[in-house]
Amino acid sequence: MKKPKLTFKYILFAVMLLLLIIPQTRQIIQIQLHKGLALFSPSVESESNRKIITNYNWNLIDINGNKYNFRQAENKVVLVSFWATWCPPCIAELPSLQKLYEDYKDKIEFVFISNEKPEKLYQFSVHNGYTFTIYNPSEASPNKLFDVNSIPRNFLIDKTGQVVIDKSGAANWNSETVRNTIDKLLL
Repeated sequence: MKKPKLTFKYILFAVMLLLLIIPQTRQIIQIQLHKGLALFSPSVESESNRKIITNYNWNLIDINGNKYNFRQAENKVVLVSFWATWCPPCIAELPSLQKLYEDYKDKIEFVFISNEKPEKLYQFSVHNGYTFTIYNPSEASPNKLFDVNSIPRNFLIDKTGQVVIDKSGAANWNSETVRNTIDKLLL
């Protein structure tokens, strides 16, 4: 019986496995892996598959305690993002959402939603330089579509309430595809 060779591949695999087991390095590695996946743009729904938001009456509260009713987004192009500070794919895609927000904040409505405590969300946004407003839901959404089971989950909605993009998982929201889609929706 031959003794197996200890090759570079086996050593690298063992090191990666060990790093994934150690809690302090696990999230960092997962974020980097999802950043690779977040290079791809989300795809636009075909017109026949688009769901429609019919009820905008949904109360949210921003992390400063200000009330917001989703009705303010009615008849506007809106991007709704469900995310969390502990979620590696969310963390991976947030820089692209921030860049999109910087360029479109005066043209479309951005609604970033998390269930975490406002203090934690505030610290996270300050630490990472995020300037978008973050909301907590104060009640369940009247739209079954917003009953998300996994995060990140993002929706780009047109002025008539049609969901043009429905994306679960990390994506590049600052892509040419997303920007061109938003520009067409704004016409």
